[in-house]
Amino acid sequence: MHFESPIKRRQSRQIMVGNVPVGGGAPVSVQSMTNTETTDVAATVGQIQRLEEAGVDIVRISVPTMDAAVAFGEIKKQVSVPLVADIHFDYKIALAVAEQGVDCLRINPGNIGREDRVRAVVDCARDKNIPIRIGVNAGSLEKDLQKKYGEPTPEALMESAMRHVDILDKLDFQNFKLSLKASNVFMTVAAYRLIAAQIDNPLHLGVTEAGGLRSGTVKSAIALGALLMEGIGDTLRISLAADPVEEVKVGFDILKSLGLRTKGINFIACPSCSRQNFDVISTVNALESRLEDIKTPLDVAIIGCVVNGPGEAKEAHIGLTGGSPNNLIFREGKPSHKVDNADLIDELERVIRTKAAEADANSEDGPAKITLGA
Repeated sequence: MHFESPIKRRQSRQIMVGNVPVGGGAPVSVQSMTNTETTDVAATVGQIQRLEEAGVDIVRISVPTMDAAVAFGEIKKQVSVPLVADIHFDYKIALAVAEQGVDCLRINPGNIGREDRVRAVVDCARDKNIPIRIGVNAGSLEKDLQKKYGEPTPEALMESAMRHVDILDKLDFQNFKLSLKASNVFMTVAAYRLIAAQIDNPLHLGVTEAGGLRSGTVKSAIALGALLMEGIGDTLRISLAADPVEEVKVGFDILKSLGLRTKGINFIACPSCSRQNFDVISTVNALESRLEDIKTPLDVAIIGCVVNGPGEAKEAHIGLTGGSPNNLIFREGKPSHKVDNADLIDELERVIRTKAAEADANSEDGPAKITLGA
C-alpha cells in the first residue's frame, strides 16, 4: 500500500530560492551549510558537490569578509544547487554577493545598521528578485530583549523576529522566509507555533546547535517532527556537529517518515533477535551504503524473522522472507526465487536496482514500493 501523509500543510506564500520553490504548498526542501573556509574555493565546491549527490535542495555558505564574497562568486560558477549567503552586520558584503548571483541572502535587517544601509540591501534584493531569510537565534537575541525577558524564551524570539519583519514591511518587501532557532526542543517548537500564527511567510525549520550526529538527530527529529506534523515548516536544516552530508540524510529521513518527501529508499528494519535467519543489521548497513545513489522513491523493509516477513513481503512489489536453509524473495506479493545468505546482499542489490530502473521507466504509474522482510 502507498502511504499518503495525513498532514495538512500551513498555508504560506511562496518564494523562489534559485529554482527551488519554498512555501505555497511546495515540497519541504532540505538544506545544509558548508563548513569549509569559503575562501578555499576548491574545498567548498567539493563539499557542495557531495551535498548535491546526497540530494540537498539548497546550500548555505558563510560569507564573513569581502574576500569570501569574491570566492562566493567563483563557487557559484561551479555548482548548480541554489546558494544562500550567510551575512552578518556588513551591508556591503550583501551587496557584493548580490552582484555575484546569490540565490538568497541570510541577514537580519536589524543588524545591518542604519536605515539607509538596510534600504540599500532590500532595494538591491528587490531589483534582482533575491529573497531574504531572517534568522533569529536564541543565542544572539538583542540586549534589550535579554534584559526584558531575563533569558531566551519563545516570546522573546518572536518579538525579535517581528522587529525584523516590521522593517521589511515598512520597505514593502515580502520576498522573505524566517527562522526562529533555539537549541532547546520545547523553546523551538513553541517559538515556531507563535510566529506561524502571526505571518504567512515561509518558515525555515531547525534546532540550532543540536549536537552530534546521534543526539542532534534525536533533538531535530522530535522538534521538527512535531512542527511538521502540525503542517508548520516549508524548508529545513538539521544542524549537526557532523559531516554536512549527514544533515541531508537525516533531513530526508525525517520527511520520508512523515510522507512529506519520497526521494530515495525508505528503509524499514527490525532491531533483530534470535529468530532472525540472516544478519539483519549488517544487511541493512550494507544496502544503505550501496544504494545511496538511488533517488527513486522505494520502501525497503528488512525484518528478521518469518513471523512478520511473509506479511510484509506480500504487501510489497519485492520482498524477502528469511528461511532455513534459504531465504525466499517475493515479487508482487508472490514467491519468486530463493537466495542463500552468502549471496543475499548482492542479490538484494540487484533486485532493488532492477526494480528502481523499472519504476523510473514507468514513472507515470507512480512510485514503486519495495519491502524486504525476513
